[in-house]
Amino acid sequence: MHKLDSKALAFSHNLFKLMPFLCCIHTSIFGSHQSVFHSNQLLNALSKSSRIDDARKLFDKMPQRDEYTWNTMISGYASVGRLGEARKLFDGFSGRSSITWSSLISGYCRFGCQVEAFDLFRWMRLDGQKPTQYTLGSILRVCSAFGLIQNGEMIHGYVVKNGFESNVYVVTGLVDMYAKCKHVTQAEFLFKGLAHDKGNHVLWTAMVTGYAQNGDGHKAIEFFHYMRSEGVESNQFTFPSILTACSAISAHCFGEQVHGCIVRSGFGCTVYVQSALVNMYAKCGDLSNAKRVLESMEEDDVVSWNSMIVGCVRHGFEEEALLLFKKMHARKVKIDEYTFPSVLNCCIVGSIDAKSAHCLVIKTRFENYKLVSNALLDMYAKTRDFNCAYAVFEKMLQKDVISWTPLVTGCAQNGCHEESLKIFCDMRIAGISPDQFNVASILSACAELTLLEFGKQVHSDFIKSGHRSTLSADNSLVTMYAKCGRLDDADTIFISMQVRDVITWTALIVGYAQNGKGRDSLRFYETMVSSGTKPDFITFIGLLFAYSHAGLVDGRIYFQQMNKVYGIKPGPEHYACMIDLFGRLGKLNEAKEMLNQMDVKPDATVWKALLAACRVHGNLELGERAATNLFELEPMNAMPYVMLSNMYSAACKWDDAVKIRRLMKSKRIVKEPGCSWIETNSRVHTFISEDRGHPREAEIYAKVDEIIVRIKEAGYVPDTSFSLHDMDIEGKEVGLAYHSEKLAVAFGLLASPPGAPVRIFKNLQVCGDCHSAMKYISRVFSCHIILRDSNCFHHFREGECSCGEYW
Repeated sequence: MHKLDSKALAFSHNLFKLMPFLCCIHTSIFGSHQSVFHSNQLLNALSKSSRIDDARKLFDKMPQRDEYTWNTMISGYASVGRLGEARKLFDGFSGRSSITWSSLISGYCRFGCQVEAFDLFRWMRLDGQKPTQYTLGSILRVCSAFGLIQNGEMIHGYVVKNGFESNVYVVTGLVDMYAKCKHVTQAEFLFKGLAHDKGNHVLWTAMVTGYAQNGDGHKAIEFFHYMRSEGVESNQFTFPSILTACSAISAHCFGEQVHGCIVRSGFGCTVYVQSALVNMYAKCGDLSNAKRVLESMEEDDVVSWNSMIVGCVRHGFEEEALLLFKKMHARKVKIDEYTFPSVLNCCIVGSIDAKSAHCLVIKTRFENYKLVSNALLDMYAKTRDFNCAYAVFEKMLQKDVISWTPLVTGCAQNGCHEESLKIFCDMRIAGISPDQFNVASILSACAELTLLEFGKQVHSDFIKSGHRSTLSADNSLVTMYAKCGRLDDADTIFISMQVRDVITWTALIVGYAQNGKGRDSLRFYETMVSSGTKPDFITFIGLLFAYSHAGLVDGRIYFQQMNKVYGIKPGPEHYACMIDLFGRLGKLNEAKEMLNQMDVKPDATVWKALLAACRVHGNLELGERAATNLFELEPMNAMPYVMLSNMYSAACKWDDAVKIRRLMKSKRIVKEPGCSWIETNSRVHTFISEDRGHPREAEIYAKVDEIIVRIKEAGYVPDTSFSLHDMDIEGKEVGLAYHSEKLAVAFGLLASPPGAPVRIFKNLQVCGDCHSAMKYISRVFSCHIILRDSNCFHHFREGECSCGEYW
């Protein structure tokens, strides 16, 4: 404990022992009507020892009171937070001086009542009283604590006008205020005027703290070097600030040097300094030194224990974090609301049962703390227990953007994209503005659902919010625009990004590949590698996907580079891309050979790629093998049944096709119905084959008939091999004419402004006849049709498709 604290305790202890004697003196003073001097001394002693009620009794019994008496009592009330009683006394005192005003203002400032403090400061000047340096110091501390830069600038103006600009105490307060309000340049300017005052530790510490708190750890370290070179000694407040800077930039070596300075300076046993050391070592990953400092502390400090637990969780030592938490209980360290979030993080990786941890939160009565509730939400969302997550959310009395984010993000990451959008809309209705993390998640949901207009609205709102963009948000924007077929917008975001990572490049590589621009994907890959960014597992999936969809046989070279150059072992997804590539090129024997040489067991993705290739090239034997394996891997997936049935139908093996359909029916396997949708005027219009449910049904069907007539005149011939029913040619052609894609494009031509692109989305792969029809429609009607199916984008312009017929 600090020496001054020890003396204060000793004084208070002796004062209580002398209370009877002092009371006798008090009685004799009143009896003789002597000066109030001794009574004021006793009143001051009672106030400073927090015996406010006893001080008030003495105050009420005093027959004579002077200004010092009133100021002492008002200051006593204000110092312990009894501001209402202090204000009542203040209002009842007619002889108020600048000291009286300052005492009350100081109390309001100390307990965070900034509005009342500034009101009093204004009324003080209207009363004709001039604020003292201590008044200004108190007001500036409030500005520092709450980031009130405009109020602080107002006080700065008053300081200049009233001749306080040379007052070291006041200017130090201004430096601290500007530094903590993220106006470090102004703080530096004021500091230079007082840099000669090498004994002013507060001034120099304010600058170090300002740099550290504003995220400029390097500048903080540079300034600390300057401070040491000027012979300015550090104290128990300087060291924690510079250690915070070391933590922020993982400057472990410099942090160790600071530790040496701390030991030599004699501050090694200060709890505040020790806590900062534990935090620095833990954040830098030096858990052994962090633990050593923690164990050397004479006094258990919950902040230090929390830092140690956070460090263990952050660096993947969840079991160690739980052991520390148990030790806290054993040593009866009083946990706080900052302890639980890290402990709840351990549940995400399965180190402790989530509901057991929740029970402990309830038992310790921390469930109503917003920080803990938010951590519970995050835990349940990441463990996919959305029922419990919703239950916690509904019980929360106060919700901020952090409370909503786990639900939005959790739903988006677990495939519940529509639910994610609904929660996001509910959040906006509740008046909560999204932050960078929230925006990144909702843009990912928009990308998966290809909701371009909604994504553009989110992007627009994000720009208007004034939030600084993050790498995650920018990556989500690139992905969203690329997946919605807006490559120009994706490029614009990409070019504007100051920092890019492998996710950024991969988003563009995949986006261009999906939009039929495989060669551009390869160009981006080469640029990425030359920029020094190493490709990862996902990058190669996008790259091989690009080769596959561009029909480029060179994909094998990059497939081999994965392991040889980058040490990435191919997964089933990479093999599936290669098999798809061979299948598109008609090299089924090579696809079969690669299948037999796989280093990993083929999964459903691989067999689907092979089955699709067999469907295109009519290889029933190999297709049956692929379908049989899929029946075992995904017994309730309708795709292999439908695909094999279609292959039998195309080969006119109607009996075998019927057998597969009956097998599906006996297993109660339901095929996902094909549907297409189009968004116009912020409304989504959905169509299924031969759909008669749209309000503009008559117009749509009339438009389809017109389209078929006009494109037939241009050379279109219906491909009846895609009509998988046993009927005559005319019946097959009628069935093909009213596929969902054709109904959607007919509506698009009716509803879209002239010259506007028609954007259609389909849940399944577009059929060959519709693909052919779209090419003719784009030429005959002079329009740009963008059709995204389950596989990729098709840009139809002037009778050509961006996929190059590799779809």
